Amino acid sequence: MSLDQPLAPLPQEGMGFASAWPIRAGDVDPYSRLRLDAVARYLQDIAWEELHTTFFHRTDPAWIVRRTVIDVVRPIVWPDRVQLRRWCSAMSTRWTNMRVRITSDSGGLIETEGFWININESTNMPTRISDQGLAHLARTTDEHRLRWRPWLTDAVPPESDTDLTFPVRATDIDQFNHVNNAMYWQAVEHFLVDYPKLVAGPHRAVIEYVAPVLARQHISVRSRYEPGDRNGQPVLRLWFMVGGTITTTVRIGALPT
Repeated sequence: MSLDQPLAPLPQEGMGFASAWPIRAGDVDPYSRLRLDAVARYLQDIAWEELHTTFFHRTDPAWIVRRTVIDVVRPIVWPDRVQLRRWCSAMSTRWTNMRVRITSDSGGLIETEGFWININESTNMPTRISDQGLAHLARTTDEHRLRWRPWLTDAVPPESDTDLTFPVRATDIDQFNHVNNAMYWQAVEHFLVDYPKLVAGPHRAVIEYVAPVLARQHISVRSRYEPGDRNGQPVLRLWFMVGGTITTTVRIGALPT
């Protein structure tokens, strides 16, 4: 799969892990649109539910996200209730693509995919998924040779006066002493205020985490907006920087057709 391809479908209706909850007022923007950072939290929440509802909390308890894809097909708007379904769409022995479909009672649809890496809690390094875990993941995919390939490889533009300092708060830090992956989407939402057309129609938002950001480190965000890419569609690209090092990259543009 690549940046311009659709996400893998659910192989059979009813498969995967399901959950549901109402949208909270703190999950939406001033126009009642479900924000991207709220979607990212939802992905964490259903992953946590599945971890602790199944055997994974015993066999494979620690995972990190390397990439998240959010395809907003039909926007979800508050007040509403969402249903989430999570399944594996591709896998290898140390990592997996986990799809989550988010639908709402009012007809909203958001398709997502996350590249999740199983890690050793002592070393924070990728480690083999348990045999029981591999068997469980294989129920929804025949792709067992998943490899990591970055999608966002554009060169970072030079420093400019449009670079935004984005302070890290104590509440942004997770149990690994890293900035939680959902926090980055708050910065994305900050930029989207200036480009409302990007989220007015179906759109794809992709984030790739290149390196962790630790507590007390200082983040700046570099941006580049193109009113028309090679397909004539507007695109917003963001680079999160610590010093001169890229830690995270983001691309938001029209949903691939």
